[in-house]
Amino acid sequence: MTYTARDEWEKHFSDGKNFRQVGERERDLLAEHTPAPNGGGRALDVGCGTGELAASLASLGYTVDACDFADSALARAREEHASVESVRWLHLDIERDDPAPLHEEGYDLITLRLMYPFVRDRGRVLHGLGERLRHGGALVVITPVAETTPEERRGIALGEDEIAVLAAGWGTVERLDADGLAFLVLRGPCHADTRAIEKRPTTAHALTGALAVITDDAGQVLLGRSRRGVLELPGGKTCGPEDFAAAAVRELAEETGLVADPAYAYVVNMLVDDSHGIPRLTAVVRITAWTGTLTNPEADKFDRWEFFDLHALACVGDIFVPAALAIDSVWPGVIPDLPPVISYPLATERPPVPGEPAEAVRLRQAMAQTVIDGGWAPSEPVRDALRTVPRHRFAPEVNLADAYDGGDRAVITRSDETGAAISSVSAAWLQADMLESLRLGPGAIVFEAGSGGYNAELLAHVAGPDGRVVSVDIDPWVVRRTRAFLAEAGSGRVTAVESDAPLGAPAHLVPRGGFDGSVITYNCWDIAPAWREQLAEGGRLVLPLEMGGYTRAIAFERRGEVLHARRFTYCGFVRDQGQQARPAPIVPLLGGALALRFDDGPAACTEGLEEALRGRRHEVATGVTMGANSYFGSLQLYAATAVPGFCRLAAHQESAEAVTGIARDRDAPAIVGEASLAYLIHVQTKDGDSPQGKEWEWVVRAFGEQGPELAERLVATVRAWDRHIRADDNDEHADPVLTVFPAGTPDDALPAGDVLDKLHCRLVFRWPGRDVVLPGPVERHGADVVAEGV
Repeated sequence: MTYTARDEWEKHFSDGKNFRQVGERERDLLAEHTPAPNGGGRALDVGCGTGELAASLASLGYTVDACDFADSALARAREEHASVESVRWLHLDIERDDPAPLHEEGYDLITLRLMYPFVRDRGRVLHGLGERLRHGGALVVITPVAETTPEERRGIALGEDEIAVLAAGWGTVERLDADGLAFLVLRGPCHADTRAIEKRPTTAHALTGALAVITDDAGQVLLGRSRRGVLELPGGKTCGPEDFAAAAVRELAEETGLVADPAYAYVVNMLVDDSHGIPRLTAVVRITAWTGTLTNPEADKFDRWEFFDLHALACVGDIFVPAALAIDSVWPGVIPDLPPVISYPLATERPPVPGEPAEAVRLRQAMAQTVIDGGWAPSEPVRDALRTVPRHRFAPEVNLADAYDGGDRAVITRSDETGAAISSVSAAWLQADMLESLRLGPGAIVFEAGSGGYNAELLAHVAGPDGRVVSVDIDPWVVRRTRAFLAEAGSGRVTAVESDAPLGAPAHLVPRGGFDGSVITYNCWDIAPAWREQLAEGGRLVLPLEMGGYTRAIAFERRGEVLHARRFTYCGFVRDQGQQARPAPIVPLLGGALALRFDDGPAACTEGLEEALRGRRHEVATGVTMGANSYFGSLQLYAATAVPGFCRLAAHQESAEAVTGIARDRDAPAIVGEASLAYLIHVQTKDGDSPQGKEWEWVVRAFGEQGPELAERLVATVRAWDRHIRADDNDEHADPVLTVFPAGTPDDALPAGDVLDKLHCRLVFRWPGRDVVLPGPVERHGADVVAEGV
C-alpha cells in the first residue's frame, strides 16, 4: 500500500480500512521516554488517521493537536474518540497547507506514526516540525523498516540509509524496537551544518556542465539525495554542440521526470573553480516554468528528489560543491562558508519567478496590519506596498515568521569579521515610517543608499509603474545579492549599483532636476553634499543621522542650499562603511573599565581624570522623575545638541558599576572639565508590584574639583527638558527646529540656535525654551578655548 494521491487515502478510510493498531509496546515506550511535563504538555500527531495514537497521547496527559489531510479519516476519528476531550482534530496537509492552525507556542512532543515513508519532501517537513519543538521536546517517528518488510510493501518502510538521514543533525537520537517497528526518539536542536563536498577525483582534463535551479509554487528549491548521501541539483555534462540551457532542460527530464521548455531556461551565471586540481566550468541555469510529476527515473544514482525551504539550506548536511555554489549564485547567503569560486553573472534578462506558500501571504498581511495599527503607515500606497511586496524573498536565510515579524526585528543579512551587522532588512515599521516621510507621488524617481532589495521594492511599489529607484551600496556582495533577488522577485523598476553612497548616484542615472526623494538606510555621521545636490527642489531626504552618538531618522526638505527638518523618528541602523564613516574618538579610563566617547568634536583632555574617579563622588538629584515605559530619548538628544563639550561615559566592565553606577555595556550623557567629570543617570526611587507603581529619578553624579559646577549644568539641562520638551504622552515630546547648511556657511548667515558642526554641513538646532539663560560653562584653567554658555 503506497498511496500517493489524497483521493486514494480518502477512499481508504471511507471504506473502513485501518492501519496497524497501536501496540502496548508503543504505548509503554511513549510513557517511558516521552512523558507529559508536569502540569500537562502539548503534543502534535501528524498523519493521525483515525486517531488511535492521538487518544493514547491524551491519556498520557497531553493536550493533542491531531492532523490529517483526509476528511474521511478525521470523520472517523471524531466519531470513534468522541469521549476524548483533550484532542483537537485538524484538517491539514503538513506538506502543503498553511500551518496557521498549529499551536503558535510549539509542542513538547510531535509524533509521526506509520506515515513518514509517505512524505514527499521529507527533509523540509522534518526540519519544519523540528522548529516547532519546545525546549527539551521530542519528535518520535514510528516506522516499519525496509529490511524486515516484504519487498512488495517496502514503499511503506524506511531503509537504513533513510533512517540515518532522518537522524542526522539531532542533538540526541534513541532507536528502540516496538514489536518490529523502529521507534525513533529525536531531540533537538535539529541542525546539521551544511558542508559543500566534492566527488571522487576525475581523470578528465577539464569539467564542463550545467545545473538546473527550479522552484515549486511555494518557492522551494529542488534537490536530489544521491546514492552517496549528498544533495545535488539536477544537471550534468553537455553533449556535443548542445548549449547549456538545453543541457539543463535535458538533465532535468532525465533525472526527475520534469519537463521544461528551453525558452524558460536562463543561463544566469558561469562559475569557475576546480575539482581536485581539474578546472571546472559550471553554467547555472534558472528554469522559471516546468510541468510534470516528480519521479526518480535514475534510481541507481539518486534515492529521492525533494523540495527544500531556502531558509533550511544552512542545515541540510552534505551538498555537492557545484550545487551549493549554484544555489548561492541565485540566493546569495543562504548557504554559509562556501569554498572560493569565480563568478561571471550574465546580463540575461529574465522574468521574476513567482512562488510562495500560503503561510507567507498570511504572515505578510499580519505584519502589515501590525504596522498599520501602530500608526506607521497612514497612507494607502504604503499600506498596499507592505501587503504586496514579498519581504521573505529578500531574506531567504530566515524562516517566514522571522521575515515577517511586525515588531522591532531586523533581519541581519551580513556581518563583519567581529560579528557586527553591516547589512540588514530593517524593521518593517521603520521602513514604513521612512517611506511615509518621503511623501512620494506616482512616477517618483528615488535614490536609495544601502541596498538589500526589499526597501527598494517598497519604494518602487509606492512610486508606481512609471516610477524608478536607483539603489547603491559599497559592498559588491550586497549588490550581487540585491540584483539576484530583484531578478527573482522584483518589479524591474530598481537599478542596483556598486558605489560609495556619499558620492550619490552615477550622473547618468540622476534625473533632470534631481531625485524626487532620497533615503539613506544606514547610520550617517554626516550629510554628504551629493545627497542635497542631487535632490530636487522641494524633494525630501530621509536619513538616520547621528548627533552626539544618538540616531534619529530625520526627514529633510530641500529649499535651495538648506535642508529643513520636517520629522524625527527614534531608530538605529547598521553603521556606514564608506568614505564618510567616522570612528568616534574614545578615551579609555581605569584600564578600559570605562571610556569617554566624543562622537562630535575632538576628544577633551582627560589628564588627572582617573585620579578624580578614585576620589569622592558628588551627587545631585534633579527632582525630575519618570515612571515605567517613559521615553527619554528626547533628553539624550537635547543634551547632546545643547550642552557644549557633550560626550558619553560608557562602562565596559562590571567593575565600572561600583565606581559610577553605570551598568556594563551601558553609557550615560556626560561633560568633562579640568580633571573633572559629571554624568547623568536615573536611579529607582519607588518600587511596586506592577510597572505602574515604579518610579525613577534623574540624578547627576560627578568627580573632581569642578564636579559640582559641571553637575549644576546637567541638572539645569534636565530641568529645562522637563519644562519645555517633555510631554506626558511619549509620542508628543517636542522636537527641535533643525536646519542644515553647507559647511563653510559663516556664523552670521546662520539662524539663532545651537550649532553642531560636521565635516560637510552645519546643523542648527532651535529647541523650545532655549531663550532661558542656563548656568554658564566651567572654565578649564590653562585652556586656549572656553566653551560657549548653554
